[in-house]
Amino acid sequence: MSGGALLQGALAGLAAGGLYAVLAVTLTLMSRLVRVVNFAQAATGMFAAFSAVWFASELGLPTWLATIIGVLVGALLSGIIGWIAATWLAEATVTLRSAMTVAPLLLLISLSFIIFGNKPQPFAPVLSGPAFKVAGVVVSWVTVVMVVLAILVAVACSLLLRRTTIGTKLRALSERPTTAELIGIAAKPLSIGVWAVTGAISAITIMVIAPSQSNDAISLSMLIIPASAAALLGGFKRLDLAVVGGLALGMITGIVAQIPDVSFIRNFIPFFFIVILLLWSQRKEVWDAAR
Repeated sequence: MSGGALLQGALAGLAAGGLYAVLAVTLTLMSRLVRVVNFAQAATGMFAAFSAVWFASELGLPTWLATIIGVLVGALLSGIIGWIAATWLAEATVTLRSAMTVAPLLLLISLSFIIFGNKPQPFAPVLSGPAFKVAGVVVSWVTVVMVVLAILVAVACSLLLRRTTIGTKLRALSERPTTAELIGIAAKPLSIGVWAVTGAISAITIMVIAPSQSNDAISLSMLIIPASAAALLGGFKRLDLAVVGGLALGMITGIVAQIPDVSFIRNFIPFFFIVILLLWSQRKEVWDAAR
């Protein structure tokens, strides 16, 4: 196996890595700010993207208008799930709130089969073509945009939380929810807003990457697994490590895909990633028990 082929695999994996990174950032935000691991995050983006295709193909709307409506659908769907969580599960544990999101995950997959059918959707590429070459290996515009998007989303969210009044209120709600509500911070609207914004980000991300990925409902919804693995690197707390985890996971998967003898395990790499990180996070307890 030549170094050029491995480099090509790594660069090819960066596009998927950017996707994992953006979704991991949204998962980290949800975990930090509204105390939930949203298993329906990718499914919301999938349904929004499928809606955009349906608006363009069935209603004849211009692609740009269908795309905007699709993003709004993603924000609305996620906002509705957030409203349910904020209304009936405000005092529930993180485990219970996270388990609740499995229901919308399954519901959105089922609805997509009923409304859009069970075949991949004919996405029109938002971006296409090569951007530049590195050591003779072509880097596509999709790869460039996904990596830049992952970094921009993480930086923008970090600045929002540290430098704005809304960010201060969100951090207060996440760290001292009862105290924050007692001093007049509106917990429910802010929580629903976080859900809606992350839903819109997921929709945009999946619309960009879907034409170059397996774009059936289940494949897109199951992107939550590598995204969760990436978010786990930062413990669902650090946005920078979520980005690093997503990009690293994409590059490792791309490299493994270039090695014929082991390429069959590339789909299992996120699971290995999760198991290794969970074992590493529990190393102190395991070591103490062993002693």
